[in-house]
Amino acid sequence: MDLLKDLLAALSGVLNGLPQGILALTFGFASVPTALAFVAGAAGNALTGSVAVISFQAETITVAGTMGRNMRERLSMIFFGAAIMFIIGMFGLLEKIIDWIGPVITNGMMAGVGIMLARVAWDMAKNDRLVGIISFITGFFTYMITKDLVYTITVSVVLSSIVSYFFNKNKPLEQKIEVTEKLIRQKFVINPYVIRGALAMVCLNIGANIAFGQINGDIADTHVNVDILTMISSLADMVSTFFGGGPVEAIISATSSAPHAVWSGVLMMALMAIILFSGLLPKIGRFIPTASIAGFLFVLGAIVTVPPNATAALTAGDGSSGLVGGTTMVVTAITDPFLGMLAGIIMKAAISIFGL
Repeated sequence: MDLLKDLLAALSGVLNGLPQGILALTFGFASVPTALAFVAGAAGNALTGSVAVISFQAETITVAGTMGRNMRERLSMIFFGAAIMFIIGMFGLLEKIIDWIGPVITNGMMAGVGIMLARVAWDMAKNDRLVGIISFITGFFTYMITKDLVYTITVSVVLSSIVSYFFNKNKPLEQKIEVTEKLIRQKFVINPYVIRGALAMVCLNIGANIAFGQINGDIADTHVNVDILTMISSLADMVSTFFGGGPVEAIISATSSAPHAVWSGVLMMALMAIILFSGLLPKIGRFIPTASIAGFLFVLGAIVTVPPNATAALTAGDGSSGLVGGTTMVVTAITDPFLGMLAGIIMKAAISIFGL
């Protein structure tokens, strides 16, 4: 049974990543080179025993895809941003940041990310109502019955995708996405747009790695060294963009709740690499609508992540700690984890200077 759950969790992670993979292809990132990122991630986790996996992340794909005016700029900002992040991880700065900001701000960030997940899930469901409703209902009741995230994402994604297939099979297919099947060495460029984009990627990933790494660790009931996570994801990004592939970052994954979380995550990344190497991503992605993961994201955000972390952020220590945690949580929810962390630090400093 444990091995079955490991496999289901890995497959669920694949299902979660495919819609974001299609998004990466629409911005022009190549398919086969991105497989190298998943190979790097699988090898890194196998060697270090990290439970936090890397995969397609809609936020970084969108930031890079919209800030870069062409593919050369997009690849350059991802590569240089990843190089900066690797140095940050190599010197252990993220773990030091966690120790410095304290548990109140960290819990506030995690609660804010939970709210973000619930909001994203709601927006997905609104854009594809039938699939979204099925995913919400099946995800909610599966989790309430099993209390297991592996079964939650598996049941909700599979059933909502089946419903989508039968209701949309007579609709014309979307325009075919061309997939690059070659590894082509890219030439990078440095200009103000690339510098700005690279720094934006760094800021986004500092907060995301801390928050996502901690959430995965909580789910797996183990410590996640976010500096190791940062180095693995940075190497993956650099090897991917070096040949024209897209960004692959830390995500919140159901594999963290598998009985053997490390090897379930390694299997998930290996499967993603196989799919990308074989050029199957656009073909498989047609049958898995983005809204199919809405139910899982809502359960993960609203039920699993927000309640314990919001409670810890708002009730730890005295009343001033609640202000710091609440500020961090709200700003994270409406912007991103990095700005949420900065807001919490500023509020903490302001209270120490001016008093409550």
